[in-house]
Amino acid sequence: MKKKLLSMLLIGAMSVTLLSGCGGGGSDDGKKEDTAGAAEKEAAEKTLEVWVPPLDDDTVNNWGGLMSDWEEENGCKVNITVVPWDKYEETYTTALNSGEGPDVGYMYNEMFPTYIDAGAVADMSSYVTDEDKDEYKYLENGFMMDGQYGWPLVTGVPFILYYNEQILADLNETPPETWEDFARICEAATKDTDGDGEIDQFGYACGMSTSDVGAMQILNAYYYNALWQNGGQIYEDDLKKVAFANEAGTEAVTWLKDMVQYMNPDFMSLSWSDAFATVFGQGKAAFGVYRSSQTDETVFGETYPDVKWDFVTSLKNKEFGTFGATDCLTLMSAAEDPDLAMDFIKYVTGAAFMEQYHAKCPGAALTKSEPYVGDAKMERIYTDDLDKWHGLQVGPCGVDILTQLSADFQGIMSDELSVDDGLKEAEEYANGLLDEYWADKE
Repeated sequence: MKKKLLSMLLIGAMSVTLLSGCGGGGSDDGKKEDTAGAAEKEAAEKTLEVWVPPLDDDTVNNWGGLMSDWEEENGCKVNITVVPWDKYEETYTTALNSGEGPDVGYMYNEMFPTYIDAGAVADMSSYVTDEDKDEYKYLENGFMMDGQYGWPLVTGVPFILYYNEQILADLNETPPETWEDFARICEAATKDTDGDGEIDQFGYACGMSTSDVGAMQILNAYYYNALWQNGGQIYEDDLKKVAFANEAGTEAVTWLKDMVQYMNPDFMSLSWSDAFATVFGQGKAAFGVYRSSQTDETVFGETYPDVKWDFVTSLKNKEFGTFGATDCLTLMSAAEDPDLAMDFIKYVTGAAFMEQYHAKCPGAALTKSEPYVGDAKMERIYTDDLDKWHGLQVGPCGVDILTQLSADFQGIMSDELSVDDGLKEAEEYANGLLDEYWADKE
């Protein structure tokens, strides 16, 4: 099994790293350095290797200038390596298989299961204090597979439902709250507005092509919100089977499939971002989905000056729910000084550091102590609506399961598969992987 092989390679890599870190020299006492001198030398040469993706336009410099106090206090040089997104997971796998890698890493939810299973990332539970639980707003999103394997760093940009205020006003409608509201408005909004016999205004601007954005993006933008709003989830609670093809999951996909009649007809050839820009952004749809930002009011005012808009963070059927990424810093198992690495993680996610960083690169406040920075219009996402969005449930074989689910979801939406057949195919594939995974644990 591919994942089992990778796990074995990673475990071997971690073992080599740990052994080299513990020192494998001979026992000749004459070769030992003076204890005090060795400690002084170690302090002078102390470094911390940190790997992150491009978090902004110039991550090394934007972070670097804010770390000097911490580096001086701890006698430590932080080396930041920015790993390109298109090589991200490949870079981690290659490095760890060769016995290398960072002390502190950065992972998104889909990455975690493989590296947790391989023992490449450490459980940080013992470092979590009562003060941390009270201070960090999203800390629980880093708890997965029975451990605190992630410390949230980049979050607060959930996919939300934007609406065209003028179109709703013309229909004498108020912002939707439920699936029923949404479907009713979409139906009324989908029409020929210029009398040429062709529909030119749509209820729902959608783009479900993954050719240029990756397989997971249509799940992030469209699928998870429907699944969660109907009370469904990806895995069963014990993570031994998937749950997305049960009654709740089937109802959710059926509802989405029914909405196709109100979508722009080219929705299978556009990405979610292209659909938002070229359909909703041009005033041609009542609704559009997009990854939110604290600066949307400013940016959209420049990009879509003729569209008067607002948003609903999440619709509700049985529950609220929409996808928000919760990318995390990780304490790597091979870190030479775990305590130092953990101190760094708390420092860069703390209010003092993040307030300065977010002043340059806007982002959601990670702690209660950090003030909100951004457009006033977007603030309710992080206050009143905070419980309406959350990260992805993490479970074994996640990348493979979700990639297949994405393909079958596309097949359903494009009429290549029925709802039942598409979900059955994804379920059988997923449960086959999980059966093999758990068999290896027995």
